[in-house]
Amino acid sequence: MPLTIGVPREVFPDEKRVATVPDVVEKLIKLGFAVSVESGAGDAANFADDTYRATGATVVGDAASLWAGSDIVFKVRAPSPVEVDLMRTGGTLIGFVWPAQNPELMKQLAAKKATVLAIDSLPRQLSRAQKMDALTSMAGVSGYRAVIEAANAFGRFFNGQVTAAGKIPPAKVFIAGAGVAGLAAIGAAANLGAIVRANDTRAEVADQVVSLGGEFVKVDYEEEGSGGGGYAKVMSEGFQAAQRAMYAQQAREVDIIITTALIPGKPAPKLITAEMVKSMKPGSVIVDMAGEQGGNCELTEPGQAVVRHGVTIIGYTDLPSRLAKQSSTLYANNLLRLTEELCKTQKEKGDGTIDVNMEDEAIRGLTVIRDGDVTWPPPPLKVSATPQAAKPAAPVAEKKSGHGHGAGEPMSAGSLAIMFGVGAALFWLIGAFAPASFLSHFTVFVLACFIGYMVVWNVTPSLHTPLMSVTNAISSIIAIGALIQVAPPLEGVAEGRPSNWILGLAVAALALTAINMFGGFAVTRRMLAMFRK
Repeated sequence: MPLTIGVPREVFPDEKRVATVPDVVEKLIKLGFAVSVESGAGDAANFADDTYRATGATVVGDAASLWAGSDIVFKVRAPSPVEVDLMRTGGTLIGFVWPAQNPELMKQLAAKKATVLAIDSLPRQLSRAQKMDALTSMAGVSGYRAVIEAANAFGRFFNGQVTAAGKIPPAKVFIAGAGVAGLAAIGAAANLGAIVRANDTRAEVADQVVSLGGEFVKVDYEEEGSGGGGYAKVMSEGFQAAQRAMYAQQAREVDIIITTALIPGKPAPKLITAEMVKSMKPGSVIVDMAGEQGGNCELTEPGQAVVRHGVTIIGYTDLPSRLAKQSSTLYANNLLRLTEELCKTQKEKGDGTIDVNMEDEAIRGLTVIRDGDVTWPPPPLKVSATPQAAKPAAPVAEKKSGHGHGAGEPMSAGSLAIMFGVGAALFWLIGAFAPASFLSHFTVFVLACFIGYMVVWNVTPSLHTPLMSVTNAISSIIAIGALIQVAPPLEGVAEGRPSNWILGLAVAALALTAINMFGGFAVTRRMLAMFRK
């Protein structure tokens, strides 16, 4: 019998998101499920009840009826104790649960014999889990919204301008932490015209920062900061001291600081001290995206925007909810992909049932309670997210002097001298016995090969494909040969016109080279456009 998916109205204060949207309801129904939505659940995200009805969902008037009539409940925030009491015994809950931070909630759900899939416990190391990764979806929205909040509180434009009324310098933005949220903030701030700087303990994100238009500010201390699951790890005292010195310098220079640093299962690290806040210019802004976990700034007040020492400190804990329609759409798609994974083992596709397959690593990681039995934390993944240590190279046998070289080894001086000697002898033979006309063409050919190699060698790898397309177009110089065959002979020239089949080949060559020439330049132009803003 098809199961019913219920979507209640979120009861958490100021939460505007909804766990599914009308477009996704249609797809859930195609999978065989019935969908019930509590009346008004999507109002704050601009999804009216009628839009759900139009896609086939049933709108239920009260929360008690919805919880009691739902086999599976989609939620955004973790359920309240009242909602757990309303939940059907043996039902399934899918949403944010945060099992490490909510032990009492876990006990209540276990007592209900529930099956709970915590979307926040998804093993993000698995590449196929990306489509279900709601943490990444919400972090991207939060990073973008953090820049919007900063712009709203800041006293001038982000981009620099020169007007008749005076010159406006560009805003300087520093972003602490270049994870998903940080990268989204970098892109948004750079697109608004600000000078963007960013730092992260993970050195590998430096290229991503630069690609989005930011400048990576490195801490003068060598230590690897990558942790498990795409998070950063706790750094050593030496690194933290060097990092604080760098933050203190940035605080004096920039206009806006956005902090995103979080470590799973631990309070947010304090990156911005009260002294740093005092050193900032009056009118500056700090957006603390870690406010819900205590904040990265010592003066942050979670959920509020306050002014301290002339600096506006924004500690909102509902940044994704402030873009409720976009957040709800992304989150609904994440839950849809998870539902599709749960339906993979169905005997008949579209029968509206799920199978919590504990042999599937992604599903096992998500499942924190199974039929009332607490299964969190999950066992370690079989495939480690960190690259395996390189095996020590096998000892290389000692080479005998003057006898070649092994694969991948640099060529010895003797071998190099022999190769150049053979090449020089070959060129001498060609120069001594070849006709003068051949020698001039051969010289041009060798120089062209050398220059072409040097040009291509110094091109950025990302531009190799555009380069090949334009050189392909330039190679259509062979059209000149076809033109010579098609053109009538000059007056006074004894040679007659070529035969009809040669003319036909020449015309065909002209047509093909014209396509190659103009097409090559057109493709190059489109490729290069991808590298421009």
